[in-house]
Amino acid sequence: MVSKLNIINKKAKFAYTLMDQFSAGIVLTGTEIKSIRASKASISESFCEFNDSGELFIINMFIDVYSFGNQFNHKTRNQRKLLLNKKELNKLFKQVKNTGLTIIPLKVFINEKGYAKVLISLAKGKKLYDKRQSIKNRENKIQLDRIKKKKNN
Repeated sequence: MVSKLNIINKKAKFAYTLMDQFSAGIVLTGTEIKSIRASKASISESFCEFNDSGELFIINMFIDVYSFGNQFNHKTRNQRKLLLNKKELNKLFKQVKNTGLTIIPLKVFINEKGYAKVLISLAKGKKLYDKRQSIKNRENKIQLDRIKKKKNN
């Protein structure tokens, strides 16, 4: 059951310097997974956070209401638990507490078994001058591609 579903956080690479990446399972109800399979979700404004008992949750993830659901439909912006190994959770917890990094979701996808997964990353926020440098590098790359295309034609 391979799907081409990719719900991507496009702002993440621009606003953050990405470090370690982890693939985490996500606890969902029936109508939530059906909405995700219909690509009716967004992670552009979401982030991950530990609760008091050391569990990792994704906060502010938007999953649209399933159109064929009835009274058992889910809330659109709800905390959803992420599933990781204990070793990975401990590593993330130490990084977040000690160095002040944040955990952001990069992509939601369906794996080959049909389970919804979230690709999360440890990230450090970029300063304004870093963002300007990213824009400058992207524009230079576009101009180089145009010059190469003209030379080849």
